[in-house]
Amino acid sequence: MSHQTVIVLDFGGQYNQLIARRVRECGVYCEVKSYKTPLEEIKAANPAGIIFTGGPNSVYLETSPRISREIFELGIPVLGICYGCQLMAYTLGGEVSTCVTSEYGKTETEYDKSSLLFGSISDMPEKAVSWMSHTDYVSKVPEGFRITAHTANCPAAAMENKEKKLYAVQFHPEVNHTQYGIKMIDSFLKNVCGCTGDWTMAGYAKTAINDIRAKVGDGKVLLALSGGVDSSVAAALLAKAVGSQLTCIFVDHGFMRKNEGDEVEAAFADWGINFVRVNAKEQFMSKLRGVSDPETKRKTIGEEFIRVFEREAKKIGVVDYLVQGTIYPDVIESGAGDAAVIKSHHNVGGLPDYVDFKEIIEPLRLLFKDEVRALGRELGLSDILVDRQPFPGPGLAIRIIGEITDEKLDILKDADFIFREEIAKAGLDKTVNQYFAVLTNNRSVGVMGDGRTYDYTLALRAVETSDFMTAEFSRIPYDVLAAASNRIVNEVKNINRVVYDITTKPPATIEWE
Repeated sequence: MSHQTVIVLDFGGQYNQLIARRVRECGVYCEVKSYKTPLEEIKAANPAGIIFTGGPNSVYLETSPRISREIFELGIPVLGICYGCQLMAYTLGGEVSTCVTSEYGKTETEYDKSSLLFGSISDMPEKAVSWMSHTDYVSKVPEGFRITAHTANCPAAAMENKEKKLYAVQFHPEVNHTQYGIKMIDSFLKNVCGCTGDWTMAGYAKTAINDIRAKVGDGKVLLALSGGVDSSVAAALLAKAVGSQLTCIFVDHGFMRKNEGDEVEAAFADWGINFVRVNAKEQFMSKLRGVSDPETKRKTIGEEFIRVFEREAKKIGVVDYLVQGTIYPDVIESGAGDAAVIKSHHNVGGLPDYVDFKEIIEPLRLLFKDEVRALGRELGLSDILVDRQPFPGPGLAIRIIGEITDEKLDILKDADFIFREEIAKAGLDKTVNQYFAVLTNNRSVGVMGDGRTYDYTLALRAVETSDFMTAEFSRIPYDVLAAASNRIVNEVKNINRVVYDITTKPPATIEWE
């Protein structure tokens, strides 16, 4: 099944992934490519439209990213955003200058509703707030263009050449702070590019299943199943495609949340796949005896996971294909050539070299996280797995400060379960992005039943974030925190004090270790 495609050309903008996600949310498939992508490759993709991202450079400097003028002569609609707006103007003969007054943040903007970009948005007023972030501006639009929006300090907040289907905005329509911003992107896609919105997870599932069947034939497929969203959805997709030819090895290291191992196993009980659960808690605990340093914990757990996976995989015999849960942000963030590397993703790093596979299958490689969740629902996965919060590979082991013991694990599992239960009862589980408990190594004096106690302090952590690179602590109502605290100290032995972490990221990280 072929899809209409939009190409997002990245000029080093911090919102490149967000732009792509917004396009996908409008039902249009898109791919992020470097601005250095050869023009012939862009033409070969036959895109319905092209979007230029923002970027940190000044377009008039010799060292700044540029684009061939020819791209504007292909007859393909182009939308330039921020730096992309300035680049369009500069390349086509306009002028870009340093702002007398820079604009950052929410800015009142006046729009020309006769523009196709804005006029089709019926509920949009002529004045609305946009999100600005620039020190340069278009001081003279190119010949054939007209100004379609302005602010008090930016005379060309938007411009267009309707005849050539070239549009540009100085602000960022992809961020939530720009009122009607997503509708502007949708207007460009539907009204300018002529996209119909044919990108759906139902269609993707059907195509992916057929492609996997054609590739695998009667071969054997192996997947290391962590219980996380990506690997669970990949398993569900492969199960639909090849059934009993798939073996999922679920290594339960004993550091998952209360009942979580059983929930993962139950979720795949009726999928018709070979599901192998390895209860390896004692092996992991023996390796971690006496270990308190968090980095040592992580490395020890990671290495032991590979050793267990290695032993179990040997029992299967020759495997033709190995499945990874790589998703599209992994591909973008890993970068290529001169592209910025946010973080490298080595999804097969450390896998045993004895596994003889013809090829790696990455069925989620084209999808963003929210699309992976939507695909999971389409495939019939339970909400428990689809809505699972980000959970560190070492699990609760790095939410226990200091050495891990069976007693501490039991304490944390019970306390964390209560906190998550109270968050859900308050209806906050859909708005708080991550919430959990941490068992600190601090002990303090308390009074329970008229007697002295000297027990552990438990820390509660809840954050709200869109990208997990920065995060704000969640303003959970006091009555919810009080209910959780009261239950924890009364129902969980060896905790007599509960605290709430109100630190942002940065300077803190989301996890404690």
